[in-house]
Amino acid sequence: MKKMSLLILPMLLLAGICSAQKQQTFTNPLLPSGADPYSFYKNGYYYYTNTLQDSLVLWKTKNLADLKNAERKTIWVPPAGTSYSRDLWAPEFHFIKGKWYAYFAADDGNNNTHRTYVLENTSADPFEGKWVFKGKVSVPSADKWSIDSDVFEQNGQLYMIWSGWEGNVNGRQNIYIAKMKNPWTITGKRTMISTPTFAWERNGDLNDANNLSHIDVNEGPQFLKHGNKIFVIYSASGCWTDFYALGMITASAKSNLLNAASWKKSAEPVFKQSPENGVYAPGHNSFFKSPDGKEDWILYHANSEPNQGCGRDRSPRTQKFTWDKNGMPNFGLPVKVETPIAIPAK
Repeated sequence: MKKMSLLILPMLLLAGICSAQKQQTFTNPLLPSGADPYSFYKNGYYYYTNTLQDSLVLWKTKNLADLKNAERKTIWVPPAGTSYSRDLWAPEFHFIKGKWYAYFAADDGNNNTHRTYVLENTSADPFEGKWVFKGKVSVPSADKWSIDSDVFEQNGQLYMIWSGWEGNVNGRQNIYIAKMKNPWTITGKRTMISTPTFAWERNGDLNDANNLSHIDVNEGPQFLKHGNKIFVIYSASGCWTDFYALGMITASAKSNLLNAASWKKSAEPVFKQSPENGVYAPGHNSFFKSPDGKEDWILYHANSEPNQGCGRDRSPRTQKFTWDKNGMPNFGLPVKVETPIAIPAK
């Protein structure tokens, strides 16, 4: 019996060590499916969401790398027969001045009617309380097609950035910015700060029901600040192509963000497909900090095979990124699935 115990003890210790090591790493994807991933960190929890088309759902977890085991709750289902009943895209949850706000794009079943809408919840915990529909968020002088809104505050002023059309016809998606009077109201005019100009932003012929048309895409803008610089990281080219990638525009934190001349576009994508790693069409990202606040992470969706398009094959992934000596983000290459990654630092 003693010999048996001596043999079992090291095995148990080894198993315990392996278990502890396993808990310190994770692998992508975080979920089998989930486009347009977004998270917001508050009071020790990450509140995660992604596009589900017919409802708004929140995940709640202390460790975003363990998203598959997170608590999950459907917080809102739109009523039928309205201008915002269908095609709910790219939801985001923000905590602004003591209240929760959910921003999302929706339409009536016709993509041409896509607009941005917002809900409000006065509870400290977004899993509690009541979500109240506050209405449509649009520019007073230009109530145009809009999706993928992100909200941020700079020098005490609230801003919204989004992807929209210049007119009423599809063909080119631009990135716009505008000031907000409050979390549900845009004030003043919109400013276009990015439009597809480079070849890598213009991949994608869209075969609709009537004809083959070319669509130039800038969408999914996300605010990122570091030092004295403000970045907007956006997705470019058609999401139905493997060339879907992330671009970047940069402005000084001291500049007038409503002046298009304040923004400079990078000539090359900052994050793109990696066939050698089996990652295609990475895009529609967001950002989060590790629990200890010292690490920067990018959260994005991607496909694991070529030609998988904009469907349910897109899955949420995350990886750490760094900053270079000039204060610019270095996102590297998208990591191969099943590659062990150290969990965000606690």
